[in-house]
Parts: sequence; C-alpha cells; structure tokens
Amino acid sequence: MLKPNGNLPSRFNNRIYLLLWSALIAVTAWMMYLGKSEIKWAFKVPRELRLNLKGYISDFMDWLINTADLGLFSFYELTRGISWLLEKPLDFATGILATGLMSGEGSSAIQLTPPLSWLAVIVALVMLGRYARDWKLAAFVGACFAYLAFFGQWQSAMVTLSSIIIAVPLGVIGGLLLGIAAYRWRWFEKVITPVLDLMQTVPVFAYLVPILFLFGFGPVAAMIATIIYAMPPMVRVTILSLKQVPDQFLDLGNVVGCTDLQMLRKVLLPSAMPSLMVGVNQVIMLSLNMVIIASMIGAGGLGYDVLTALRRLDIGSGVESGLAIVVLAIALDRLSQAFALHRDQVHVGNSSQSLFSRHAYTWSCLLILGVITVIGLFIPALQQFPESWSLTTGQFWDDLVKFINVNYFDQLEAFKVFILLNILVPLKRFLLSLPWPMVVLAVGLAGYQLGGWRLAVLTTLLSLFCALVGLWDKTMVTVYLCGISVIFAAIFGIITGVIAAENPRFGRVVEIVIDTLQTLPSFVYLMPVVMLFRVGDFAAMIAVIAYSIAPAIRYTLHGIRQVDPQLIEAGIVSGCTPWQILTKIKMKMAFPEIMLGINQTVMLALSMLVITALVGTRELGQEVYIALTKADVGKGIVAGLCVAFIAIITDRLINAAVSKSKKRLGLTV
Repeated sequence: MLKPNGNLPSRFNNRIYLLLWSALIAVTAWMMYLGKSEIKWAFKVPRELRLNLKGYISDFMDWLINTADLGLFSFYELTRGISWLLEKPLDFATGILATGLMSGEGSSAIQLTPPLSWLAVIVALVMLGRYARDWKLAAFVGACFAYLAFFGQWQSAMVTLSSIIIAVPLGVIGGLLLGIAAYRWRWFEKVITPVLDLMQTVPVFAYLVPILFLFGFGPVAAMIATIIYAMPPMVRVTILSLKQVPDQFLDLGNVVGCTDLQMLRKVLLPSAMPSLMVGVNQVIMLSLNMVIIASMIGAGGLGYDVLTALRRLDIGSGVESGLAIVVLAIALDRLSQAFALHRDQVHVGNSSQSLFSRHAYTWSCLLILGVITVIGLFIPALQQFPESWSLTTGQFWDDLVKFINVNYFDQLEAFKVFILLNILVPLKRFLLSLPWPMVVLAVGLAGYQLGGWRLAVLTTLLSLFCALVGLWDKTMVTVYLCGISVIFAAIFGIITGVIAAENPRFGRVVEIVIDTLQTLPSFVYLMPVVMLFRVGDFAAMIAVIAYSIAPAIRYTLHGIRQVDPQLIEAGIVSGCTPWQILTKIKMKMAFPEIMLGINQTVMLALSMLVITALVGTRELGQEVYIALTKADVGKGIVAGLCVAFIAIITDRLINAAVSKSKKRLGLTV
C-alpha cells in the first residue's frame, strides 16, 4: 500500500511522521524551558519582521476617498452616487410598508400617504401563501405576521422587511450574473472561487469597516453590507446548477440553432431554476441573519431593537425582537420554498384571456391592499395596530432570569469558577506560552501529513501571516476560545446525535430544536448568557457552544442514519453487542460525516466569537469591533483576514482528514 505523497510503505511513513512530531515537541519543550529571556524572538515576533499591512490598507482607502480620480468623477463621488441610487428604492419600500411616503427631510418632513394597513399586508400575504401552495401555508404565514402585530413588533418588522425587499433582488441578480460569468469562463471561476471562500469566512464585522468608510453611516450602507454578505451562496448555487443541466438539453439547444443568449435564457436558466431557487432562499435567510449586525452602521428595524436591548441588558425586549426576526425568517423561508416548488405547476394562461384573468391573484392582492388601506383612513384600528391589543412576554423572560440568578447564583458561580480555573485559564496560558515558529511548523506538518505539500504550504503561509501582522497573541486567544468551545460542542453534540439516531421519537424532538436554534440570531444568545454569567471568556464560551452545536448534532444524526443496514446486520450475525455495533460499526462508518459536522461547528464558532467581543473577550473579534468603532479600515481588514485564515486552515485540514478516512473505510471509489 502506497501513500499518495510518497513511495514509502504506509507503516514506515507513519514512523517518519512519529519521529517528526516527536522532534517538534521536543524542540518546543526545550524552547519553552529556555523561556522568553533567552530567545525573545521565538515568543514575540520581532518588530523588524512585522508587516505594516494595516497601515498600507488604511493609506490605500484614504487615497481612494480623498485622491482617486476616475476622470469624469472621483471615487468618492462614485460611492456616494451608488448610495443615492440605492437610497431611492429603499426609501420608497420603507415608505410603503413602515413610515408612509414622505416629502422633505428630518423634522420638516410631511407624510403624503400613510403606510399600508397592517391588516391589508397580512391578508395579501395569506393570499400569496394560498397561491404558492395551500391554505395551510396561508394560515401559517398569516399567523407569523399576526404575531409580529400582536407582540408590538410590526413597525420594526416592516422596516426590516423593506430592506430585505430591496437587498434580496439585488443580491440574487448580482450572484446570478457572477455565477453565469463563472460558468461561461473557466478562468473567471478560478479567480472568483478564492474570493468567495474569503467572503464566507471573513467575519461580518470586517465587512462593515470598509463599507462604513466608503458609503457612510445609514440604512444604505447597511443594505450594501447585507448584499455582500448574502451574495456568495447565490454565486455558488448558480455555478453548480448550470453545470448540472443535462447534456441532452444543451445538445437540443445546439441542434435547433440557439445563440449563446438564447441557450442561456431558453435552456440553461429554465432547467436550473429549481436549484437556483435554493440560492434565492439562502440569500433571504442570510439577509435576515445580517439585520442585527447591519444595525451597527445605521440599519433600523428589528436588528436595532435587539442591539439596543443587548446594550441595556434588557433580556425581555431582546428576546421578543429576536423571536420576531425568527418568525419573519421562517415565514419568508416557507413562502420562498413554496414558490420554488410552485413554479413547475404554473399554468400559462391563453393569450386571448384578459389581463385580469391571467394575473388574478396579483390583481386581487393589489385590490385588497388598496381597499383595506382606504378603509383604514376612517377606522384607525385597521390602519395602525392598536397598542391596547398588544401582548408581551418580556416580563416573563426578565422574571425567569431573575429567578435563576436569585435561586441558583452560587451553583452557577461555582461551576463558572471551576471551568475557568481548571480548563480555560490553563489552556489559555499554555497556548500563549508556545513559541510561534513551532506552532507554524506544527500546522504545516499537519497539512503535509493529511494532504501533501500543497496543503502544507497553504497552512504554513496562512498561519505565518497571523504572526507577521503582529496579531499572534490575539490569534492564539481566538484559537483557545474557539477550540475549547468546539470541543464541548462536539462532545455534547455527538452524544445528543447518537441518542437521537438510536431513539426516533427523541430524534424528531431534537430536529425541531436544532431547526429553531439555527434560525435564532446570534445576538440573542448573548443576552441570557450575560445576565447569568456576566461578561468574560466563560460567558463567551457558553454563547458559542449554544450557537455552534447544531451542526455537530445534525451531521452525527445523519451520518449514523446513513450507515448501510447490511453492515449492521452483519455485526448482529457476528454476535456483536449493541455497544459494539454502535462503536465499531455505526460510529466508525459515520466518522467522515461527523467530522464534516465538526467543521461546520468550527465555522459557526468563529463567526460567533467575533460577536462575543461585545461581552469582553480579548481576541481577534475585539480587534475587528474596535476597528469598526474607530473606522480603522486597515486594522479591521487585517484582523478579519486572520479569523478567515484560521477558518480556512481548519476547513482544509478537516476536509483532508475526511478524504483520507473515506478512502480507508472504502467509502470513495
């Protein structure tokens, strides 16, 4: 048996790796024994080796804004022109749904028309649900939006929906055009793929810094950040969907003489439409996931309400606003999925039919919106939801947290102190005491052992970047917090996934719970954690575990369920006990799937860690957050790149390990 990266037998190769790892550990121990006093360069990157990358980036951004001239206009005028163009449709959508159409600005603004009636919007959405699928969906969507009205979230929800209505089409169109270009030109796909990797791994906060610098503070800048964040999945889905169009469809298009444009419009896009709608759904979900973070640079609505509640530690208001985002996300998710399935069932009307007959639902919705809005001018309760009808659960959540704090403070504090003193603090000190050159070598050696020299070069360069930009200590703190959180999330997630796979009834409950967890905005996790454990690394760890545990559970559950029943039957026939069947067959065969779940857990943990900077952690996320508050573009981008490189290193190493595991288990051809 030969290894892919050498001609030596695998057993001998393993001995070589064992010797290399032993030597690396021995040298590291010797360097730690000598200490910082003897070899300072190994524990702190010498100043002369550091790259002033953040300074170069900041200078470049200053040049773009203050000096860059494109001929007819400056770069600054270009960005402000884009903001002006996007501001008009956003203001119109906000006026229709939330504030009414206004004339003038600020305190002198005059309302020309009122916003759409809350009842009219709900009835119109019910009709859309009925048109897309059935009365069950219609009732569900109506109940979701009625929840927003009855729990006092209507106004903020409409502001958020206004932004989504504009951001989603722009994100879909932009992603579709880039995906088509990547499908058409292979060189463009090679160029855009690493860009998409960076866009999906760089912390969201890092997007906000240059956008704030280029487009100013306000709803338009927030919407641009949302579009950039939500677009990459649409690009990837478009490329994949177009590549999966059957060859016979393309041959038929060529036979009938289609031009390139006709092939795209008449063959490729219609054939790929069901898959493309999955991308549209992802854009909607990611846009809603962005609303809280976008509120930091001027977006209002539900995101601003959650952020304000977090700053006041008002858990009741924060939970209600967070749940409102979840309800809005679920309703839009179900509607978009229904329209994706409905497309194949659409009956194209006869051209001889009247315009109303061919678009009866559209005209009916418009008529209902108009009639109820007009009636609302005379019956205020139909126009604006009466405050006296509002309900609230805010006091319940506040009382619940107070009850836990009053009755279980000593137990919670003891648990917190135990974990801090025995796990978190020792691990943090150990990682910070490691010599950085040896850590870089260790990452490179792991890359070579798992994936060959190319992966070794990639992982070495990316880890070296974190050292040379002067953020090594922050990187190690990020690795420590992310690592310990992922370990706990993996332990609890795998155990829960195994139990759920073995117990179908429990499994159904678990699936409902993790579906709910994955729709909750990340900021919602911070409020109860801070109220119970105050700020610090422990609170951050608990929030990260709660946010990132879902993939570990889901992939474990799926992996065990996918194990070939014949293998299990063979184990039973061989006399294996249930424990042996679980550990020797199911867990071993599901290992690649479980590792992919751990990979996703790491990605979610890193994205959450940036947000936990708000509760006092001192890692790369704090660097990004400080850069945002100071509008320091260079600092924010460099810190964001470090987080992205940690994610890329982890992703590549885990995927390489999964590939080797699949080959060893015979799961790949």
